[in-house]
Amino acid sequence: MGMEIVTAPAPDPGAYRLAMRHFAGNVSVITVGSGESRSGLVATSTVSLSMEPPLMLVCVNRSSSSWPLFEAHGHFGVNALAPRHQPIAERFAGQGGIKGADRFALGEWRRGPTGAPLLVGAAVALDCEVEDMIEKATHMILIGRVRSIEIGAEAGALVYWHGGYRPLETISA
Repeated sequence: MGMEIVTAPAPDPGAYRLAMRHFAGNVSVITVGSGESRSGLVATSTVSLSMEPPLMLVCVNRSSSSWPLFEAHGHFGVNALAPRHQPIAERFAGQGGIKGADRFALGEWRRGPTGAPLLVGAAVALDCEVEDMIEKATHMILIGRVRSIEIGAEAGALVYWHGGYRPLETISA
């Protein structure tokens, strides 16, 4: 028995945006570059793509001020934030018009093996080498091969849900 394919008009962008607010996303700061040629952005669209080899998938809006650096440097850091890092998330989200290297004024940062900036004390910090870049609509899908992993001692995570940052505390087993 065949499956019936039903086509419908494209959904209203506002309705789609509202629907996406119901998805909780891990808040990660995606970093790129080095020195004064470094920047970063907040992403809630980061996911493990493969365990063997270890690959991360990150979606980045091509209108981001950080966008040109990904191809130029060939690396990126995925810094999953803990609840106490909300001020860092706000800064990397561009609040107050802060761009580029000025976004790194909060927190302690170090260079990973690829050169990507990593947040000391992040819930998880992954250093990734760009393996592929796929252009789709307004975004670029970055696929990164994980070159180093740091798991922080701090419990909990910062998530973004219904238009705001929310702390997710550790649940006892």
